[in-house]
Order: sequence, then C-alpha cells, then structure tokens
Amino acid sequence: MNKYRTHTCGELTIKEKNKNISLSGWINKKRDHGNLLFLDLRDNYGITQCVIENNHPNFKELEKLSLETVIKINGKVFERSKDTINKDLKTGEIEISIISYEVLGNTKELPLPVFSDQEYSEEIRLKYRFLDLRRKKIHHNIILRSKVISFIRSEMQKFGFLEFQTPILTSSSPEGARDFLVPSRLNPGKFYALPQAPQQFKQLIMVSGFDRYFQIAPCFRDEDARADRSPGEFYQLDLEMSFVEQEDVFEVVEKLMIKVFKEFSDKKMLYEKFPKITYYDSMLKYGTDKPDLRNPLIINDFTEIFKRDDVNFEIFKKLVKKGAVVRGIVVKNSKDKPRSFFDGIDKWAKEEGASGLAYFTIERDSEIKAKGPVGKFFNSESIKEIMKISNAKVGDSIFFACEKISEVEKILSQARVKIADELNLTNHDIFAFCWIVDYPMFEKDEKTNKIVFSHNPFSMPQGNIKNIDFSKPLEIKAYQYDIVCNGIELSSGAIRNHIPELMYKLFSVAGYDRKIVDEQFSGMINALSYGAPPHGGIAPGIDRIIMLLAGEKNIREVTMFPMNQNAQDLMMNAPSEVKEDQLKELNLLIKKIK
Repeated sequence: MNKYRTHTCGELTIKEKNKNISLSGWINKKRDHGNLLFLDLRDNYGITQCVIENNHPNFKELEKLSLETVIKINGKVFERSKDTINKDLKTGEIEISIISYEVLGNTKELPLPVFSDQEYSEEIRLKYRFLDLRRKKIHHNIILRSKVISFIRSEMQKFGFLEFQTPILTSSSPEGARDFLVPSRLNPGKFYALPQAPQQFKQLIMVSGFDRYFQIAPCFRDEDARADRSPGEFYQLDLEMSFVEQEDVFEVVEKLMIKVFKEFSDKKMLYEKFPKITYYDSMLKYGTDKPDLRNPLIINDFTEIFKRDDVNFEIFKKLVKKGAVVRGIVVKNSKDKPRSFFDGIDKWAKEEGASGLAYFTIERDSEIKAKGPVGKFFNSESIKEIMKISNAKVGDSIFFACEKISEVEKILSQARVKIADELNLTNHDIFAFCWIVDYPMFEKDEKTNKIVFSHNPFSMPQGNIKNIDFSKPLEIKAYQYDIVCNGIELSSGAIRNHIPELMYKLFSVAGYDRKIVDEQFSGMINALSYGAPPHGGIAPGIDRIIMLLAGEKNIREVTMFPMNQNAQDLMMNAPSEVKEDQLKELNLLIKKIK
C-alpha cells in the first residue's frame, strides 16, 4: 500500500500464507512466554497477532516497548496451529513472524488502560478522550455512528430529499431553550445565536419552492446534561416536506427507521407499522408521553370507584372530593410474591417523593375479596368493578396512587419501570416504536394560571380552521407528534401553520399581540405572506438513534468528543477565558461578580 503498510491489521487471512508483509499500528497487548513474545498489533480495522523468538536480535527491544507504542512491523505470514486459532478475530487463523520493526510513535505512561473496556471515571475518560476512543467498544460505537449517518443520507436521497446546509450564525429565538450567544465584531453590542434547530430556515426552504429537504444538522442549546442529552450541542436528522399531511411524514420516517434499525441491529421490531397513541391516552396508560412499549404494564383510572358508598378507603375518598385522581397498575399473577416485594415498591414510591402506593391482591374463596393492607376497605362488588375496568383477574395485584393528576402520572410512570425491572417483564431484545399524536395546542401554566403553548407555537391546529373556537383554547388539538422508541423520545415534529392570520390568532390566545409577533418572528411571518405551501416535518436525534442501536444508556458513549455534566470540554479546556484585546475587538467588558 505505502511505506508504512502493505495490509491493515484486520485483513490478513490464510490466503496470504507465506507472504512478506508490513503492518503499522499500536501495541495492544503483549504476552511474554519466555522463549516467545506475542504482540497484538491494532489499527482502526482490527488486530493481528505477531510473534518473535527470544534468539532474535530485536527480541529484548520489543520486550521493553510500552503498550500503545506505534510501530511498523515487517514480517512473514504463517498459519496458526488448529488449537491456537482465535475465532473472535478476522485474522485469527494466521500470525506474523516478525523480521524487523520500527518505532513510529512513542507513548508516555497511560492514564487509563486501552486494551480493556473497564469502567473509568468520567473526568479521566473525557480529559484523555483520544485514548478512550481507542478502546474497542467506544471505537466501534463511533464507527457505527459514521455508517448509520452515511446510510441515512443515502436513503433520504432515495426518498427524493435534497440535502441543504442552513446557517450556524443566526438570530436569537424567544421560544424554546436557552441560546448560545456569539458577539458580533462588526456590529458592536449585537449578538448572533447558534441555532437551537434549523426550524425557521427549513420552513423558509419550503416557502422557497424546494419540495423535500434534509440535513444532518448540528443544534446548540444551553441546557443541562442528561443521560440522553448532551450539554451544548447535538445532531439531528432534520427534514421538511411540502404539500403533505401528517401521514405523509409518518410514512417516510417509518420506512427510514425500519431500514436503519434492521440494517444495524439484530433486534426485532415489535411493530412494523408504528402504533399511534394519542397524547391523552399515553398520559393515562403510561403516565408519560414517552412510553416504553416493551413494558406490558398499563395504568388504569379508578377515580370513579372511590366515589362509591361501598368503598370505605376514606383517605383516598377525601382526596378525590378535593379533585385528586386515583390510578393504578395491575401486576399479573402476583399472588405468590412475598410481602417484601409489595412493601418494597411502596417504600420506593415514598423515597421518590410520593405519598406511597396502596395495594391489594385479588383472591377468591366463597366470593371475590382483596388481600393486603387496604383490602379490607373494598367489598366484593367494588372489587369486581375494579376488575372490569382493568381486566384484572384473580391472583393479580393492583398498586394505587392518589394525588393531583400530574403527580399521579409522574409516580406511576416511574412505578411501571420499577415494577417491570423487579419482575423482569421488559423485553430488551426488541425495538418498540410508536407515534404520540394529538397534542393539545395550549395548556394552563400551573404557576401563573395563564394559557401558554404546550408544544410548538408554529404548528397547525386540527379541524376546520374557519370554525376553530378560540374561546376554548384548551380543547384545540394540534398536528404535533413525537416519535418514541423504547421509552426514548427521538423527535418532535409537526404540520406547520403556514397561514399568517391564523398564526396571529393563535399567538393572541397565548398573550402575544400582533406587534410582538411581527417583531419576534418577522422573518417567518414575512415569508409566509408571499405564498407558502402546506408543509411539515420532523427531526429525529442522531445521537439517540445511535445510542439505541449501540445498546448504550448514556449519549456520551456514542459521541466522539462530548462535554462533561458541567458543559466543559476537559480535553481542550473549553470554555476558557479570552485575552483583553479580544474583548476590546468585540466591544465587550467582563464584569466580575464579587
């Protein structure tokens, strides 16, 4: 190939037997057997075992070299004996007898081991990310990321999409997350914002007459880190389509996701046609709009039961009269579970900040009855009604929560996961996609009691737009949707509102007058006034897609150079202070807080 290698460390096979070759790479492992030194050489493509005898003039020099030293080896390919073949390696049938070697790059003492994937502190891993990336698992994750992005690009082009790049320096948006701001040298006192998403630009692309757009788009949000969200920046498959309805967007995205997940994983898809779950049903049945459908547990509403005269559970009845709701989770065939299991779930709920979870198990002797701490408060008829509502059977148990609706949704959403984990109910060998649809256009802010947008203010409301009752804003639904897989939200999307007058009306419901809309969204409103097509789109997160395919729980494991939890790049020491003359150029003054 060149002066450094004739082959890579991942391609030699028995076909090259007796050939003289050259390899270059890092010393991954060494095994000194006294009379023989085995040395595993690693590059991006794989590992090749090399061997040198103790009577060779280079033996002692190679013996002293540190792991991760970069070397070139000249040698001859030999077939391994049958009992030494390594079936885990592509090169496992051969080994290289070393003739000569050359050191290409020396190494200092390693701060973390490269040849193993053992857990190490985040601080060390991120400070020495270039070493961390050499490790097998994360190296493969980053290669997977590259392959998936290339595959997505190819498929999007087959679907008739064109790839365009939108600006990185743009204006600050009053909606959404916190912006990253960039001072302008040529416009003193003014700032650019890094885009939280190419939302307005991609809509403008549709207004410009391009029919199908996509981009692997970098997005920037000054938000706190989470396991499924990087602080600072992330990437998404941004796409937009003209002259479409909601189902048209779904069709493209479903086809793409099925192709991607079948191409890069052996796990099966629970649904080839993704189910559509309304926002209301998702919050009722799963307590969240990000349901993990691999988990079979369902939440049921039992509020009406606690209004009956024959139910004597006074604590819940009093709370229900004050507006609380009662919901519960049925656990199938649990009559033989020990008391410690039930008490453990109740204790866990209290540790999570809830008032606990009441429970009983359904039994039958001469009649239906309930066994457990609260079973005595229910007679046979009320238990039968509970069984009817939830499809519970004799031998099943039910955990109940009673709080205001948001608190019940929160604790039972967590309880679904906790109980499923305790009982090993979740099938981890599948991907379960779904759409969450029919989001409310507006909601009431709990603190201010004001009407606010619940999701995306630029979405098209459902129904006949000429007959929308703006006096009942909480009843207006929007063409907004989320795509969810295994309890992880991959993206939100919407059919866009392309009618300026309708946009003014919707913003007025949320307290924005016409002047404010014109000031804050001037580019969008102006463009829509010159003939805009009906359009819609979505932007699935690339990082989260790779995380699912790689089977990782933290997005850091599929990101090449992530920041830490405090949005710091430990390797490059960013963010950093800047020099005084740089600040002067930007007309900035740092005011230090005492």
